[in-house]
Amino acid sequence: MHSQNNRLITPVLVASSLILMIGFGIRASFGVFQIPIASEFAWARADFSMAIAIQNLAWGIGQPIFGAIAEKIGDRKAILIGVVFYALGLVLSSFAITPGQHQFYALFVGFGVAGTGFGVILAIVGRAASDENRSMALGIATAVGSVGQIVGPPLAEYLLGQFNWSTVFLIFAGIIVASLALLPILSAPDRDTKPELEETLTQILRKAFYDPSFTLIFLGFFSCGFQLAFVTAHFPAFVTEMCANINGDSLLAGIGVDTTSALGAFAIALIGAANVIGTLFAGYFGKRYKKKNLLALIYTGRTIIAIIFIMLPMTPLTVVTFSITMGLLWLASVPLTSGLVGYIYGLRYMGTLYGIVFFSHQLGSFLGVWLGGALYDIYGSYTIVWWVGIGVGAFSAIVHMPIRELPLGKRQPV
Repeated sequence: MHSQNNRLITPVLVASSLILMIGFGIRASFGVFQIPIASEFAWARADFSMAIAIQNLAWGIGQPIFGAIAEKIGDRKAILIGVVFYALGLVLSSFAITPGQHQFYALFVGFGVAGTGFGVILAIVGRAASDENRSMALGIATAVGSVGQIVGPPLAEYLLGQFNWSTVFLIFAGIIVASLALLPILSAPDRDTKPELEETLTQILRKAFYDPSFTLIFLGFFSCGFQLAFVTAHFPAFVTEMCANINGDSLLAGIGVDTTSALGAFAIALIGAANVIGTLFAGYFGKRYKKKNLLALIYTGRTIIAIIFIMLPMTPLTVVTFSITMGLLWLASVPLTSGLVGYIYGLRYMGTLYGIVFFSHQLGSFLGVWLGGALYDIYGSYTIVWWVGIGVGAFSAIVHMPIRELPLGKRQPV
């Protein structure tokens, strides 16, 4: 009956991945707007950083809400609501002229990202895939979604050369609305076992909240959000201001990168490109090895890469090297974390449970973006925030090790 869904590549996977790509591409471009908006209104760096931070926090708050909405009234309706929030936030932001306005409208954008992002979409992909293909399907969806990071920042940089930032926001609003054309394709069969179907959301939430492994997954995802959001929001400005002169640099001359501003946008895109490879490998290995061990390795790798980067003088070569190596580990944690939640607690309420875990990710995102702007304004440097990110990355590597990677129903009492 589900022969079509036993294939790895299905229409549901393709449509889900494209929606992720569009929404993620727009979200990943916000760091490119840091300097243009701050320069136009003579704002401190922390002002627009706070808007991005609030957006990330609203994304985290909205993720379990949209997961529950999808499970209650349907995936497509939840995505439709998310697109409306997303477009409304972009349109309103295009007319914002004060920090407070940008920060308030960021709530709408954040809820929009939640409705079109990983929590809702990966739950659809997880239910639509067979047990054999689930880990790889989650990796593919995450990888294609991250292609948005390759396209979004350079597209924003290009459009900012043709239009002012407010017009670019309106263009992005039109693009996210266009993603609604993919909704009719989304339809996932129910692959839950009978006991899962009989459990209520309250019952599975109670089991998860009393399970120490769920707490460890929740805590471990914090650093992922901190590191990713800090880099996405501040790396373009960091590179623009701190990188050595790149004129005549043979490494970049062939691709038309001739300013530090362009190098900053290129670095975010390069992270996204490497991330496509990294998430596909995460999906592949997630089927063959314990996900918690792979996650511990990912956070250890990020910590080492960040230490090396921050201790070396910044040059175009170190920026490119950091972007590629960090990109390989960038969203590799997402298919593994979502797959871990689905494996331990079942697929029926995966959207809500992963949404709760993702809230920790977005708490980290909020702090990463906000601290980046606030400490920059105080010290004129991002160095302290880099070291905080290194510390929380090491913490996440440690807390993943005690997780019991076994379905709740198959566990023996400790």
